[in-house]
Amino acid sequence: MKASRVAAVGLVAAAAVWIGSGYFLPHESNESTAAISSQTKADKPFRVSVLESQIVPHSRKLLLSGRTEADKKVIVTARANGIVTEVRVRRGDHVNKGDVLAILSDEARDAQVAQARALVAQKQRERHVREQLIEKGTLPRLNLLELEAQQKAAEAAMAAAEAERDRGVVRAPWSGTVNSVPVEIGQGVTSMPGGGGANEIAHIISLDPLIAVVEVSERKLAGLSLGAPAEIRLTNGESATGRVRFISKSASATTRTYRVDIEAANPDGKMPDGITVEVAIALAPTPATQVPRSALTFAASGNLGVRVVRENGAVGFVPVTIVEDEQQQMWVDGVPDRSRVIVQGQDFVTEGQIVEAVPAADQKTARR
Repeated sequence: MKASRVAAVGLVAAAAVWIGSGYFLPHESNESTAAISSQTKADKPFRVSVLESQIVPHSRKLLLSGRTEADKKVIVTARANGIVTEVRVRRGDHVNKGDVLAILSDEARDAQVAQARALVAQKQRERHVREQLIEKGTLPRLNLLELEAQQKAAEAAMAAAEAERDRGVVRAPWSGTVNSVPVEIGQGVTSMPGGGGANEIAHIISLDPLIAVVEVSERKLAGLSLGAPAEIRLTNGESATGRVRFISKSASATTRTYRVDIEAANPDGKMPDGITVEVAIALAPTPATQVPRSALTFAASGNLGVRVVRENGAVGFVPVTIVEDEQQQMWVDGVPDRSRVIVQGQDFVTEGQIVEAVPAADQKTARR
């Protein structure tokens, strides 16, 4: 009986010792291990990816929408009265300078030329005969001046008659494309001013070179210069390169914008007149730094900028201004040269925090 009591007391004592060991003896558990690991990580600086900035001259591009215009347009009109007897061009034909577009009826113009030529010949013969008489002393020498005046008047009348005859043949003033022919054979035309379309023979446009016209706001006018290269893209898929040919010195009274013309070669005429275009004009180079779009962030004050890592490892904020916005990258101004710009992890740190900077090329993730 005593032995059983001793054994029971021993078991109770052993249980008490085992339970008390959890309070008085050191031990490890999952919770304690996690707490120690968390404390260790908290003491380690946050790791961020950085890129070293570099200031370079950057040629900005000004993107604008506009339209195309023919370099030259003209309505060829009849300079004489008559009936259209021939039309030698059709819509869409290419003509060279001096090509005949249409011919008007004679209207006795050839007869007037013949009459004027006969008068000139008569005056020349009269002068020749009288000059011989003057040399013999039969006539006074003063008559020679009158003969010269009469001959010159006859020659002037002949030139006027020939010019009137030539007006019956309508020619192209320069090379281009016939856009429309509003006359038909047998139609009467008149050269009187104010006759509306009664004297129109053909409409000609010149598409080489082609002009792209855009409107530039007064804020974006700085940096534009004559001769600046530009890229032109049409809505039909055609594209070309050109140069700035004209910058208006006067703003539009309604839109307060300035007209800018870009000249582009169009020898085959593929780019038509009046089509919508997108123009990218290269502006004067300006110092800028290229950073990823994701690197831009906002400070607590609301300013746009980037976060950088200082020499002592502390995070700093640098406000920037946008120079040009591209699809993947941003060109900004305000970042000092050779700065370590945070490109990953910038949204998880604050100014003054000590971090571990790792080059972006050597780090796959901003946080481990």
